[in-house]
Amino acid sequence: MPEAVLCDVKSVEQFVAITSELAATTSEPRLFTRLTDAQLDALSPALSARLDDDRLSRTAFLNGTLPERPGRVAVVAAGTSDASVAAEVTRTLEFSGVVCESIVDVGVAGLWRLEARLDDIRRADIVIAVAGMDAALVSVLGGLIAAPVVAVPTSVGYGVAADGSTALNSSLASCSQGVTVVNIDNGFGAACAAVRMLSLFGGSPS
Repeated sequence: MPEAVLCDVKSVEQFVAITSELAATTSEPRLFTRLTDAQLDALSPALSARLDDDRLSRTAFLNGTLPERPGRVAVVAAGTSDASVAAEVTRTLEFSGVVCESIVDVGVAGLWRLEARLDDIRRADIVIAVAGMDAALVSVLGGLIAAPVVAVPTSVGYGVAADGSTALNSSLASCSQGVTVVNIDNGFGAACAAVRMLSLFGGSPS
């Protein structure tokens, strides 16, 4: 599994120290997740230039990415409000050498949009469904496709959506058989679950 540095729970000083040490001691690819603006701003220009940073997903790569693996993943997001979590999924997959396609704004409020993309989704070996509110997209996809489905409930919503708890419970209680569920907003964890599944295809990096 890829080594990752979870950033937002670390102080700026800790982040700078860790990044400086990794940059000086290894040429292996490293992934940073939940990276804050303050942490990025604290890096020297030379060190900052070595990071491939993406603000939507709050991720960064040091020393590039891992070798490409066999297999293809579709990252299917219910709405544009889920974009940051979906981006964390796609960036983690990209870092891990996995070919992926992002399909956004196909939630149950517009089922015709999902229907129009089903052929694209069915070409994937694994599907990661990213959805907030009631996370109904998870069960719908589970009933329409044969590939493994990994659900990422998001904290998108208000009132009884309860910061993602409703989406989490809905995904766990899905009537679709065999859906795998990760924690709320855990795009990184969903991508890692897909990497583990793809390893069954002989997809470990060379």
